[in-house]
Amino acid sequence: MFKKDLTSSSKSKVKSSAQRAIRARILETYPLLEPHIDTILPKKDQLELVKLPDRVSLYTLNNVPLFFQHMDDAILPHLTLVHKYPDCFTRLRIDRGAIRFVLSGATLMAPGLTSPGGRLPGDEQDGEGRYGREELEAGEVVVIEAEGKENACFVGVLKMGTAEMKKVKKGQACEAGHYLGDGLWGLQFG
Repeated sequence: MFKKDLTSSSKSKVKSSAQRAIRARILETYPLLEPHIDTILPKKDQLELVKLPDRVSLYTLNNVPLFFQHMDDAILPHLTLVHKYPDCFTRLRIDRGAIRFVLSGATLMAPGLTSPGGRLPGDEQDGEGRYGREELEAGEVVVIEAEGKENACFVGVLKMGTAEMKKVKKGQACEAGHYLGDGLWGLQFG
C-alpha cells in the first residue's frame, strides 16, 4: 500500500467528538489496548489527521504516528505503536523465507505462515499460546512477526481465515498493508 515515498498533503486537528469516536473504534477493534489507551490517546491531547495519497488518513499525536485508515476500511496500528505494545495485537508469524518478500511490499502468501517456521493460532509448536488458540476470520487485522526477529514487520488484513490457510496452504493470506521500511514508515513529521 505504501511502497513509494509519501508526502502528506494536509494536517488538521480532529474534533473532540470525532476523537472520542476514533478512541471507541480503536478499543472495539483492539480490546487489549484498553489498559494503555490513556497513554496512547490522552483525552486532553489533540489528535491530528494527516491526509496521505490514495485516500489514506493517518492519525498522529505530537507528530507520532499512531493509526491509519484507508477510506472506511479497518483502522490499523502504525508499526511504531505495535513495537511499543506488542502484546496488545493479534499476531501471526512468517518463516524466514517470506521476510524478504514482505519487506519488499509483496502480498503475504499462505505458505509463509503454514510452513514449519510460520505460526498460526492453535499451532502445536506454539507452546505458550503466543499466537492465540482461536482461528481468525478473513477481514481481521493482524500483526505479522518474523521467525527469529524480535519486532513485528507487517500490519495487514487477512484475506482468508486461518483455518482455510491450514487446509489449502496456498493463496493470498494477507492484503498489503504497512511494513518496515515502506513510505509510511519513512514519513517525516515536523
